[in-house]
Amino acid sequence: MRRVDRTVFGFPFQRFFEVLEQEVRGCDSLLDIGCGEHSPISFFARRLPYTVGIDAFEPAIEKSRALGIHDEYRCMNVLDIEKEVPDQSFDCAVALDLIEHLTKEDGRRLLQAMERIARRKVVVFTPQGFLPQHAVGGNEFQRHRSGWEADEMRGMGYRVLGISGWKPLRGAEAKPNWQPRFLCERFSLLTEPFFERRPEHAFQILCIKEIV
Repeated sequence: MRRVDRTVFGFPFQRFFEVLEQEVRGCDSLLDIGCGEHSPISFFARRLPYTVGIDAFEPAIEKSRALGIHDEYRCMNVLDIEKEVPDQSFDCAVALDLIEHLTKEDGRRLLQAMERIARRKVVVFTPQGFLPQHAVGGNEFQRHRSGWEADEMRGMGYRVLGISGWKPLRGAEAKPNWQPRFLCERFSLLTEPFFERRPEHAFQILCIKEIV
């Protein structure tokens, strides 16, 4: 039964992992900004030639290092990449579930720095609009401080895809909003293909900018 369930519905975030890997494929070096303890990059890191993880929370860095996700790590404030990471030093720079933890002003600073650092591509993953979230697990960096809209990201030159299905179906930490949750989860998965091209109504957005 479980096999049938996976065949019909897939599993949570499966489409996100697939699209993310497609977008970074062909990049020989990747900078994962705000990598956390278990970055989505972990699902295909071994297929990338060289990756570096940056995070401000030392315990997260140590857990990620223990899992061997990235080739190298640096514990630093993510905004310090402005002065600590040279321009055009990585093929790709990604920020996955990061900019919503920054103020709007700092988020724009981060995006500008990423666009200078990347030679080929910048990839950003964030909730569609503001999603309230307090500190998680004693990590104050997990608090949400801003929201980002699909149209806003398009205005900055990003191609935007909707992720995780219809927005009302999920809430804090991307957990199903409705009961019974297992049915809500599956309904959300079924809506993903429709809202991938309608990101304004999706729960999360994946934003990609080609550097030319």
